[in-house]
Parts: sequence; structure tokens; C-alpha cells
Amino acid sequence: MIKKRLIQEMGDSKKYIFGNVAAQWVSLASNIVMIFGIANLLDKMINKSAGNSDYAFAITAAVCSLVIRFVCSRLQEKCSYLSSKSVKKKLRELIFRKLLRLGTSYRESVPTSEIVQLSVEGVDQLETYYGQFLSQFFYAFLAPLTLFAVLSFVSVKSAVVLLICVPLIPGAIMMVQKIAKKLLGKYWGQYAALGDTFLENLQGLTTLKIYQADEHTTKKMQQESEHFRRITMKVLTMQLNSVTIMDLIAYGGAALGVVLAAGEYNKGHIGFAGCFAIILLSADFFIPMRKLGSFFHVAMNGMAASDRLFKILDLPEPEQKIETISAENRTIKISDLRYSYDESREVLHGVDIDIPMHGLTAICGESGCGKSTVAGILMGRNKGYSGSVKIGENELSDISDSSLMESITYISHNSYLFKGTVRENLQTGNFRADDDEMWAALERTKLADFLRSESGLDTLLTENGGNLSGGQRQRLALARALLHDTPIYIFDEATSSVDADSETDIIDMIYELAQTKTVIMISHRLANSVGAMKIFALEKGSLAECGTHEDLLADGGIYAKMWQTQQALENIGKGAEK
Repeated sequence: MIKKRLIQEMGDSKKYIFGNVAAQWVSLASNIVMIFGIANLLDKMINKSAGNSDYAFAITAAVCSLVIRFVCSRLQEKCSYLSSKSVKKKLRELIFRKLLRLGTSYRESVPTSEIVQLSVEGVDQLETYYGQFLSQFFYAFLAPLTLFAVLSFVSVKSAVVLLICVPLIPGAIMMVQKIAKKLLGKYWGQYAALGDTFLENLQGLTTLKIYQADEHTTKKMQQESEHFRRITMKVLTMQLNSVTIMDLIAYGGAALGVVLAAGEYNKGHIGFAGCFAIILLSADFFIPMRKLGSFFHVAMNGMAASDRLFKILDLPEPEQKIETISAENRTIKISDLRYSYDESREVLHGVDIDIPMHGLTAICGESGCGKSTVAGILMGRNKGYSGSVKIGENELSDISDSSLMESITYISHNSYLFKGTVRENLQTGNFRADDDEMWAALERTKLADFLRSESGLDTLLTENGGNLSGGQRQRLALARALLHDTPIYIFDEATSSVDADSETDIIDMIYELAQTKTVIMISHRLANSVGAMKIFALEKGSLAECGTHEDLLADGGIYAKMWQTQQALENIGKGAEK
């Protein structure tokens, strides 16, 4: 019931947990005083010997007890909240920092969907464990001992029997613990697998529709959902059965205490006051353990989630890598680069690319030729390549992910915008940027006038900038990239989903940026690459040719053929417009 690893992560929560226990014990003590005060008053009333002082004491004890119990109840709630809040924050920080240390390659070890499930719902499941279960665990043993110490002065026999019956509840809990742990482990395993399948199918929904595989995938999802439903029902059945057993023990034990007290009173071994106190307090022997049993099942769910959470935290981390990229030498040299997403199919076949420190370098080719794969390798997302990729004098695999993120900015055709204000989205590029710097970036991307007509930097965006046009979204993403201000920029089909005016403005911005930065532009539209210092044309994962636009046209190779085809299509479009 107590998990050592979870206890080690308690930190500041310890004081709140013990504060919770203390509040419950004080509440119990005040209740005992109140019950004995009322019992003594009733005893004297039966014997017709009650005086004003007896009434005053009983009323005062009752009022004080109610006030103390109210204060203790609020204190319990506060301690419960603070203890779980502290640990939840700590665990989420541990997950986040672990992912940062693992870098983008974490996906090779654990699915993104499982990370999201565990860091959100999995950590939330531990709220009961830290906020209620642990404090109740200690109090459930303290309360019966306190009551035994008090009632043993009234009737040793009744106190001993009640105390002996109490351990039957944790005994029932221990009986179902192994079954519960195994069942909940399967539950979280299936839950994570279902979430991973759902995310994968959602991301590939377009592909599934194109290949008419959506019906087959739907049936598969339904089967997995049904399997998850059955496991969930087994968990609920197990919880219901164990709760029923604990209720029988708790109420049966309390009833036994009442019967014993009545028998002792009937034999004259105890007075009316003692019998009344035992009857009212016998339930308090079992209520703490009964509540512990209720919290146990939710806590076990959290512990099952924590097993998977700690597996993530225990994943081996990459060796310490270079933390800075030299500002004096950031040329990129790619030699004999080979890469495979799976062993059966190689995507890149010995590619050689040299990218100078300043200026624009273009990588072009038809869809599926490996352009974006090269970008993924440079960003550190695609691990496990063979060959050599050097930035300056350092091999890419020796450079830390944090250094890559600080040195390289990646802008794709679908750069994501978060729900919130324009200011908040721009601050993700540079959280230190002030309003003047933000407006300067917006001026450079020609988005400032539009935003001034709205609410300025406080203009609200819907999820992924849904209330902006495609061109406006991309301009805002470019402004954010400018604020990031890194020495290397990679534009991956950055103009493929914008209007013609936005495309012209963005391309002009890219060429302007290339005067002071290392800029790599990946594009299937060759007209955007005409002014590049060097163009690398890929074909089916191999480098077909390289040179300037004029040189490649003169060679009459694949680049020239693509150029002629695209120009012919664009001329047809212009003719249609006329």
C-alpha cells in the first residue's frame, strides 16, 4: 500500500500530510469529549441528579466540538490540496525535464500519446494518493489505538474486541492488492495503447481516407475499445466486491461493539454513560479504516500509473554533449548521409551537401525525394543516420538538442499557432522580447498594419490561428522565427499553403535574412530558389546535381526538366486567367 518511490518524491508534502493527520486526530479527540459529556449528562438525568453545571458542560463541550471539527475539516481540505498540489507540480516538472534531456528522440522509446496521458491524467490520479490516502493510512492506525486507550477505562473486554476486529479491514485490502495491481497494470497498458492508436489514426486520417482503409481501421479501433471496456468493467467489479467486504467487516464490527456494550451494561459491569459512549464510539474504530479502503482503489490506480511514469523517468539518457555551436564557424557539411525510417527501406542514399556560413542554400526535388528528411536530421528529430553531418567542426550527433534549438530555427508550411494572444505566440520565440521588438518583427513580415486594425498584440487567436488566413498565419510564424534570432534558419516548404502576395513577401524576407544568416530553403517550387547561392537537386533519395540556377539549367538535367515542367504549368495558369 505504501510505494517507496512515491514516498521519496513527497518533498514539502510531508508536512501537509502530517498536518492532515493531526487535524483528524484533534477532531476525534473533541468528538470523544463531546460524547462523554453528553453521556454523563444523560446518566445523571436518568438518576435525576443533573445540575446546571452538568448541562453547561455538555452544551459547551458540544459547541466547542462542533467548532473544532469544522476548523479541522477545513484544515484537512487545505492540507490535502497543498500536499497533492506540491507533488503533482514536482512530478510534471520531472517529466518535462526528462523529455528535455532525452531530446526529440524520446519518441523512439515512448509514444507521445502515453507521455500526454501520464503527465496529465496519470499524475492527477496520484492526487488521491498524496492528498487523502497517505494521511488516512496513518490516521487509520492512530484512531483505533486512541479509542482503545480511552474505552479500555470503561470496558476492557469491549475495547479489546473492537481493536481486534479493526485489522480485518486492511487484511481484506491486502487480499485484493495483488489482484488489483495486476488488473490496473493491464488497464493502464491498454489505456495507453488505445490512446496511441487513436492519435496515430487521427494524424493519418487523410491517408486512411485516400486509400479507403478507414473502415478497416474503424473496426480495429472498435475492437480495442471493447477490450478496454471489458478491462474497465473488471476493475469496477473488483472495486465493488472489495468495498462490499469492507462494509460487512466495518458495520459487523461496530454492531458487535454495540452488542458487547449492551451485554456489559445488562450485567452491571459498566454504567449507562460508559455503555452510551461505547455504542457511539464503536463505529469510529472502523470508519477510518473504511475510508482508507475507499481511497485505496483510487490510490492503486495512481500507483499503477506511477509505475509507467517512473519507467519514463528511468529511461537511459544520452551522454553529455556539446552545449554550444561556434559562432565563428557554422558551415554545414553533409557527407555520405544515409537514413532509413525502417530497415526495409533506405530513404537517403549517400547524400553530400555543403552549406556555407552565409547566404541562401536551396534543396529541391519532387515530393518524397528526401528533402524534409534532411531537415529532420539537421533539427535532431531523425536519429540513427549514417555518414557524417557536421556543423562547424562538430558532428551533429555530438551536439545537444538544447544547443540545436538555440542555434537553428525551423519554419514549416504548417507552423503551429497557439490559442491566445499574438503577444503570447510571439513570446514563444523569445520570452524576453518587448513590445517594440515584436512590432519590429511584425513590420518586417508586413503583418503590423493588419494587427493595428485589430487589437494589436492583444489580438486573440483561436486554436492554430484558425481566425487568420493562411498567409497571415505564416507571416506571424515568420515573425516569431525572427524573434528567435538564431544563426541558422531552415524553411521547409514555408510558402506552400499561402496566397501569391504572401508568398512573394515571405520569399523576399528569406532572401533578406540570408544576407546575415545561414539559410536553408527546402522547396518543390523552383521559382523560389532562383537566387540561391547553390541549389541541391535530390531525386529518389540521392543527390542528382548541384550548382546555381543558371548552371543547372545549362546542364539540362533533372532540375532543368522540373523547371520547364513547372514553368509550362504556370504559363497555362496565367493563360487561363487572361
